[in-house]
Amino acid sequence: MKNNISVFNCNIIDLGKISFNEGNLTVVENDSFFPFSVKRIFYLYDISGGESRGAHSHKECHQFLIAASGSFEISLDDGIFKRHVFLNRPNIGLHIPPGIWASEINFSSGAICLVLASHFYNEADYIRNYEEFKNYQNEIQ
Repeated sequence: MKNNISVFNCNIIDLGKISFNEGNLTVVENDSFFPFSVKRIFYLYDISGGESRGAHSHKECHQFLIAASGSFEISLDDGIFKRHVFLNRPNIGLHIPPGIWASEINFSSGAICLVLASHFYNEADYIRNYEEFKNYQNEIQ
């Protein structure tokens, strides 16, 4: 695996929260304890309950997923090991380094998946076919 990246390198990070009488605030800042500089932010929403998204890997891009609302699971696969992570709090996120096949699954109704990415969108960075992903993993070992 590239740089020994495995599903066990996909870390859950507590971003912390600041509580007020009116609610809570969570901050994400570049150059803090966050694992990469953010270049792109997008979010997935209006996904029917129980549906899935994703099912791809990146060659260079890091991603950080947060359940901004509701809940979902992330299925992680490094070509050898598999792991599932459940997200359901907006101050907790999952860092997914490049070289991991990831799928977001089992969305609750009304869930919002917030994604912070280390790179701008580049289709050439995506591996969208699982067999191509396995071949890519074998090439970079």
